[in-house]
Amino acid sequence: MSKGDGIYPDDLKYTKEHEWITVQGGIGTVGITHYAQSELGDIVYVEVPAAGAPVVGGEEFGTVESVKAVSEIFAPVSGEVLEVNPRLAAHPETVNKDPYGDGWLLKIRLADPKELDALMSAAQYRKYIEEEAN
Repeated sequence: MSKGDGIYPDDLKYTKEHEWITVQGGIGTVGITHYAQSELGDIVYVEVPAAGAPVVGGEEFGTVESVKAVSEIFAPVSGEVLEVNPRLAAHPETVNKDPYGDGWLLKIRLADPKELDALMSAAQYRKYIEEEAN
């Protein structure tokens, strides 16, 4: 994995709702960005659909609960959930500690890889959150 600036790896795609995805062999690994986890604060619970469930790009598929708030998670692309990160049930704080590594949320089989074209690059995402902050 390329680290880019260390906060937003260059080899990931990003959504305006602050999720990321990386794809290998038609399987996407999804998580929330460093920005999202830092804005939420200490994450205490993660709810995502079970394996086999469908997700639709741009639609809510779960929630992340922190000491500050509950935030919806949106699917970057459409597909079927293949695997849920088993670590997060007992250790949801892993999302804060390693949002692009051990803190991934789920893996999905992409329904249409062309949906990735609508997502942002790391540079575009950095610019987006800078503009959003102003």
